[in-house]
Amino acid sequence: MRTEACAKTFGGRTVLSLPAIELAPGRICAVVGANGSGKSTFARLLAGVIPPDGGGAVLPPRAEVRYMPQKSYPFRLSTRANILLSGGGEERAEALMEALQIGRLARRRATGLSGGETAKMALARVLSRPCGLLILDEPTASMDMEAAILAEGLIETYCKETGCAVLLITHDLQQARRMAGDALFLYQGRLWEQGPAERVLFAPERPETRRFLEFYGGA
Repeated sequence: MRTEACAKTFGGRTVLSLPAIELAPGRICAVVGANGSGKSTFARLLAGVIPPDGGGAVLPPRAEVRYMPQKSYPFRLSTRANILLSGGGEERAEALMEALQIGRLARRRATGLSGGETAKMALARVLSRPCGLLILDEPTASMDMEAAILAEGLIETYCKETGCAVLLITHDLQQARRMAGDALFLYQGRLWEQGPAERVLFAPERPETRRFLEFYGGA
């Protein structure tokens, strides 16, 4: 799936300006960069939550996209009903709740869940149906390590089984290294480096990428 070149300006300041980017089907692409580098803005543009400068769309018009924002919203329904809003069916919802260890919360009102439980529910919701592009913005940030590893496994399985492209925005460099086949490094709203994750996340070409990796988790 190929994105269009896009830019986004807030208050007269361009916070993101990117070229067209190819997202390969059946692969996970990690997006890394310091806070304020434009990672979440890129996710919101792709998901259609905000328009790019000049209007239009960043993705092809018939692209089927599923999006988990950094702060997931629980509707005033049960956990099960929240997941079923995706239209994926009860059997799939039950399987995902069990896999994420929230089956016991199925009847609980979702607005009363903890941050980690809400994230699990939101992840189950986006994984309920196939799509062409799955956008995950810090999907495990509020989960403990055990839950995060479970979530990572489900995301990887979903990617393989559906053949979709996954765009994983994460501040966790170890998670990016565990999961990603490709990687994008954003620097001050620009695409500074891209390519196979093994190169970008372990042996980057740009000094800015190397400094980022050394500061946030070791190159």
